Amino acid sequence: MTLLFNCFLMISRAQQPVRKGALETVTISVPTVQCDECKDRIEKYLTREDGITMAKVDYKKKTCKVTYYWDQTTVENIKTAIANTGYDAGDVTADAEAYKRLPTCCKKPEDGGGHQKQ
Repeated sequence: MTLLFNCFLMISRAQQPVRKGALETVTISVPTVQCDECKDRIEKYLTREDGITMAKVDYKKKTCKVTYYWDQTTVENIKTAIANTGYDAGDVTADAEAYKRLPTCCKKPEDGGGHQKQ
């Protein structure tokens, strides 16, 4: 009986998908990015986070594409990391103190930031 149970247990485990180490990619809205400095700041910060393998910001489209290990971090953690650099990320608002430390060009136009159009 024990042998039969062990065989059943091994077969049932073999049918479940193994996702350990699997990569996922998500695109997050970053509506407050203004320039290359914003892009560089977010990309550098995110690539230092555990589980994130790639971060690519497109400041013209105001998006951030992130590839990460789903078993090491979550989309919410990634949004929070972006917010901790001073930028809004999806439904997560920028950390106020981090936003204050941003250079003027990286702040929202209503706060006197952004680049002047020529």
